[in-house]
Amino acid sequence: MNDPIGDMLTRIRNAQLRGKSTVKTPASKLRGWVLDVLQNEGYIRGYEAGTGGNGHPELEISLKYFDGDPVIKELKRVSTPGRRVYAGAKDIPTVRQGLGVSIVSTPQGVMSDAQARAANVGGEVLCTIF
Repeated sequence: MNDPIGDMLTRIRNAQLRGKSTVKTPASKLRGWVLDVLQNEGYIRGYEAGTGGNGHPELEISLKYFDGDPVIKELKRVSTPGRRVYAGAKDIPTVRQGLGVSIVSTPQGVMSDAQARAANVGGEVLCTIF
């Protein structure tokens, strides 16, 4: 697999289209950090670490719905392995005039765009959520 974050985002998107309550994805530290930001911003209920049937570690993500509709309306990968996108602290993009969230990987860890601006750090823009 070349793009683990893109794979996880696609799994979340596909599970929400099917109306699933949970979705499983292989575990990694970066995926866990991205899920922490999603949980803190209120886009997912939470996630649990566990092991799959083959003994490999995996994360089970609990998706969030409001009146039967998914809370996440749009989930886009910005920086890909073939085209990295970096932004300074003042250049981090806002999503839908601040209604959405950009997830940024900074030297101080993975954080939302608002946290990165408050800490005055830039980094790689991983994805945007609305």
